[in-house]
Amino acid sequence: MTAAVVYGFHAISRRLQQAPRSCQALYCSDRRNSRLLELIELARQAGIEVRFESRVQLAERCGSDKHQGCVLEILEQQPALSLADCLRSIDDSSLLLVLDGVQDPHNLGACLRTADACGVDAVIIPKDRSVGLNATVRKVAAGAAETVPLIEVTNLVRCLKDLQQAGVWIYGTSDSATTSLYQHDYHGAMALVMGAEGSGLRRLTAQACDHLVRLPMLGRVESLNVSVATGVCLYEILRSRASAS
Repeated sequence: MTAAVVYGFHAISRRLQQAPRSCQALYCSDRRNSRLLELIELARQAGIEVRFESRVQLAERCGSDKHQGCVLEILEQQPALSLADCLRSIDDSSLLLVLDGVQDPHNLGACLRTADACGVDAVIIPKDRSVGLNATVRKVAAGAAETVPLIEVTNLVRCLKDLQQAGVWIYGTSDSATTSLYQHDYHGAMALVMGAEGSGLRRLTAQACDHLVRLPMLGRVESLNVSVATGVCLYEILRSRASAS
């Protein structure tokens, strides 16, 4: 286990509810704010120490001034779901999100939040050249970092091949794809692979996909932010699956 912090009301609330045993201490800036009082009550019910500090001290503790008056000290545990566990649990309804080198913590947090909303079973990221699960990611994810398993893999291409062997269809997004996102149906086990900010999918990652799809771009901008594009794609997958059922 390693020490870490969570900040922001929603992220802390979800952590206190989902994994109270991993929580060490709650630091708050105000005894009168109703939202903070809810967190304080949750912490005290779980037997977690509550301390009061200034907003400046909280910012120093978490490295951000966007803490909303609360910082939670936690012990980071092993991932709740390993890749091996994920492969064993694949069925026709499985939906995975793979992020090929997303480096902005705000984008990873937003992708986790959308993944939670869309019922994604797990998010997979490479260990290298990718942002990991840090306090900013947890804050932006607004609690989704506590509900959506995040799996880090050493070799993303090998991971995609393992998923294919387990019966998962791999759909990657690419500006060079010849078919639109809306020209496929997405029934059965599948993984959606999104590229990094700016550079998109790496060549070997794209080659490992069963299908490449693109989002129609009718204006003058060349691409969407990766977290926005992820939301568009995941909800189209949900729409496609719902229409089939």
